[in-house]
Amino acid sequence: MQFGVFTVGDVTTDPVTGHTVSEAERIKAMVTVAKKAEEIGLDVFATGEHHNPPFVPSSPTTMLGFIAAQTSKIILSTSTTLITTNDPVKIAEDYAMLQHLADGRVDLMMGRGNTGPVYPWFGKDIRDGIALAVENYALLRRLWREDVVSWEGRFRTPLEGFTSTPRPLDGVPPFVWHGSIRSPEIAEQAAYYGDGFFHNNIFWPAEHTAKLIDLYRRRFEHYGHGAADQAIVGLGGQIFMRKNSQDAIREYRPYFDHSPIYGGGPSMEDTMAETPLIVGSPQEIIERTLTFREKFGDYQRQLFIADHAGLPLKTVLEQMDILGEEVVPVLRKEFAALKPAHVPDAPTHESLKTAAQRAKDLETL
Repeated sequence: MQFGVFTVGDVTTDPVTGHTVSEAERIKAMVTVAKKAEEIGLDVFATGEHHNPPFVPSSPTTMLGFIAAQTSKIILSTSTTLITTNDPVKIAEDYAMLQHLADGRVDLMMGRGNTGPVYPWFGKDIRDGIALAVENYALLRRLWREDVVSWEGRFRTPLEGFTSTPRPLDGVPPFVWHGSIRSPEIAEQAAYYGDGFFHNNIFWPAEHTAKLIDLYRRRFEHYGHGAADQAIVGLGGQIFMRKNSQDAIREYRPYFDHSPIYGGGPSMEDTMAETPLIVGSPQEIIERTLTFREKFGDYQRQLFIADHAGLPLKTVLEQMDILGEEVVPVLRKEFAALKPAHVPDAPTHESLKTAAQRAKDLETL
């Protein structure tokens, strides 16, 4: 089971102090959070991709490359990479380059994003969102797996004898998660290729999330990648902790109420009841997170968002210390004890490289 944090990189005024960090301060704070994640023993740091205020992470590979130079163990990922509005040729090259710089500590999550206007900003039509996701990813896979590609599709100019450079590290492309919170077509896409499916279920009740994950699992088995319970599933969530729940709720409430994600919606109590948002003591975080397995089956990756809505960096780092010292060690132990032996771990560069070598060896027999 992999545990990590992800960031949406919002620049939000602190509703308690009235202070707003600069874009430079926010970007550097995200780097600090990534380095802290490795320090406390987390497995993954992921950054979103946004091209509109109040968000700053418009260039994930730039940020992750900078972080790669200052870390040595943590997996660097995205949440998400916009497969619809980025050119798949550029994705292929950028993330292969990042693979080399990070010694393989790279995977990425494909998604369509949550900002409708991003489509015309990059010359696309939002009505083509699903079709773009399907076509662009099919091309991306070929670019990573074939040395020379000739291709023609609907949404970009044709390729003739094109080689994407650099080639993936060790001949093994980064593992891909397909992120979606509402689209069965994306669950189907993940299942078809045997990739991971990530449901960032911060907005949705468990019943909705369970339906999409169940669809992905059934179709994963249908396409012959393994049994349904062997499918590769990731979940998102959000936490805020203090020693006792009353203090956590009191401290977090103004941030929730002014959040660019939650603000203006249902109350914090209603949101906690209906979604994975957990505000409380470390023990409450542990108990609630363990229920995700009961609702969605054994899964491989759990990411938490901890640094948004104007929370001061000092508070964020305090949250991460609690996560690393009191929460994740218990969750690791509990999830490991519950996981059946036939359920795989989340793929890594090393495991994918080993599998590729094994397949190659079998071909020569």
